[in-house]
Amino acid sequence: MVLGGMLWLVGRFSLPLGRLPGDIFIQRDGSSFYFPITTMILLSLVLTVVANLIGRFFNR
Repeated sequence: MVLGGMLWLVGRFSLPLGRLPGDIFIQRDGSSFYFPITTMILLSLVLTVVANLIGRFFNR
């Protein structure tokens, strides 16, 4: 629920997550394929930094 709410907020503020250069979107007759690889890498980096900061804060 939290992740869904965050994605909804990102959409409301017009951040380009999911539409970054490097995200793969293929549309053919009657089907489509979407793989947001750049967005996943960016979110992974941000969440890693946040998790490390939280871990360091609570280990003191």
